Amino acid sequence: MLSRFTDDGWDRWRLGGLALAAALIIVVPALTLRQLASESVDAANWVAHTQAVGARLYNLQADIRDVESAALTLSKGIDSPALRERMGQLKRIDANLAELARLVSDSPEQLVRIGRIESMLERRMQLAEEIAASSDSPRQRELIEEMTFRYPIRNLVEELQEHESRLLVERRGNAARHHRASSVVAWSSLALQLLLLGLVLWLLKRQIGGRADVEEKLVRASARASAVLQTVREPIVLLDGELRVVLHNEAFSELYNVGQEDINLRPLQSIGDGVWDDALIRQRLADVLLRGRELWDFEHEQRSIDGLVRIMLINARRMPLPDAGDEAVLMTVSDITLQRAVQLRVEELNHQLEGKVAQMAEVNSELEAFSYSVSHDLRAPLRHMAGFADKLRRHMGETADEKATHYLQVISSSAQRMAALIDDLLVYSRLGRGAMRLQAVDMQSLVAETRALLDSNRRTEAEEDDSSHEVEWRIGPLPVLVADENMMRQVWLNLLGNAVKYSAGRERAVIEVSSQKLPDGSLQFSVRDNGTGFDMQYAGKLFGVFQRLHKAGDYPGTGIGLANVRRVLTRHGGRIWAEAEVDKGAVFHFTLPPAPGAPN
Repeated sequence: MLSRFTDDGWDRWRLGGLALAAALIIVVPALTLRQLASESVDAANWVAHTQAVGARLYNLQADIRDVESAALTLSKGIDSPALRERMGQLKRIDANLAELARLVSDSPEQLVRIGRIESMLERRMQLAEEIAASSDSPRQRELIEEMTFRYPIRNLVEELQEHESRLLVERRGNAARHHRASSVVAWSSLALQLLLLGLVLWLLKRQIGGRADVEEKLVRASARASAVLQTVREPIVLLDGELRVVLHNEAFSELYNVGQEDINLRPLQSIGDGVWDDALIRQRLADVLLRGRELWDFEHEQRSIDGLVRIMLINARRMPLPDAGDEAVLMTVSDITLQRAVQLRVEELNHQLEGKVAQMAEVNSELEAFSYSVSHDLRAPLRHMAGFADKLRRHMGETADEKATHYLQVISSSAQRMAALIDDLLVYSRLGRGAMRLQAVDMQSLVAETRALLDSNRRTEAEEDDSSHEVEWRIGPLPVLVADENMMRQVWLNLLGNAVKYSAGRERAVIEVSSQKLPDGSLQFSVRDNGTGFDMQYAGKLFGVFQRLHKAGDYPGTGIGLANVRRVLTRHGGRIWAEAEVDKGAVFHFTLPPAPGAPN
């Protein structure tokens, strides 16, 4: 948009500058040439003026010589009509002087000279008339000498001619300069006009080429838009102010089975066998057109001529037509009949599932209550069995034979094992029913406490069995997180206890505890040991209740520990899995989600 505005502004400035340049190149040289032509004419006029002054002076001198020579001839006694006519040229002399005075009226200096010549000529002409009337005598000679020497006009005439000659040279120079300037201006104007013509032709070519490029781009853009419109599988139609079809795509044609026929400018209600002949939908589209209200996800039930009912999802908004000033309605139509049927089926299944979930919750609650009740009810018989077996052993004392002693030991150990199973079952039940008390839990401290407890138990067992089991702990930095502390303690007690238990056969057990932050912000913990490991094909049984991968005689336990771990982690939104190889150790991984609001 900014680029287009800049280009338009540049075009306007460029055209304005071009018009100004054309005006300057055409008008200024024309005015200059006009001025120079006027000055050239003036210079030529001044040259002619100077030449006219010269001609008048020449005529004046000729007339003076004619008058004086006629006077001398008449003084010699020679008389003729021609001589008398020449003596009558005094009027011509006066006319020439008057014309000279008019010609040099712009020069005071020349006027002074004309005045002096006029005064001298007046006396000379008087003397010439006296000489013509006199005879050859000394008086005649005196008159001639007076006319020649007392009233000389040659010098004044020469000064006047010399002054005019200088003016002629100066005025011819001015005329030549004006001519040269006119030539320079004319040729420069011609060159600039040719340059301007070339620039105009170049700009026209560029403008025409740019317009052709723009038109070609518009054609390509229109073709691309049409291709996109026809390719879109969503039915699209453009309606004018009278709800007539202006533009549509193939998907719309296929939806309403109009084939290849031209439906442009046809009313919408005439499309699709009258499925659009609905006052409500027409009112909604009129609101979109007149009030600018957008129509979003409006469901319209359309019944075709064959009785098939389809549910259409309609979206519409007002938009201006690019090639006219009218407003139009752009409408998309989606057939959601199948989606609605699926949605209804999903809602039905969800309702059924909610019933099943409620039933399962009720069954689980009953099972929890049953297991809790059974666990409590079994305690008393077990206590009785263990107690009476112990009393019977003390009562028989040394009289008991080996078989009786063995039977009593089996009863006592079985009672103890049953009591441990019940205790673990109670813990499993409590972990599933009890409310979680979330707080900040320092996993480093929990692991340290669990390690200290396991080391203490291990030393006590070693003293009783007179055996040694060295364990190397490698505990990395562990974070603080939000969880139920008692439940987390149960997790570490089971995982670390199993690592110690199943690595008892190693001369030097190595147990590693580490943690890392995952890209989604959750935390992953790992417990690795170098114990007996297990076969991965049985990994799915690890976290079930009472599931064991080793014989009870090889490793003590009830098979509920890992089930408790999974239940705790599941309640915290985490998960657990294991990786192992037989006789090469195992690694247990578990994850916990980040606390709400914690940064990733």
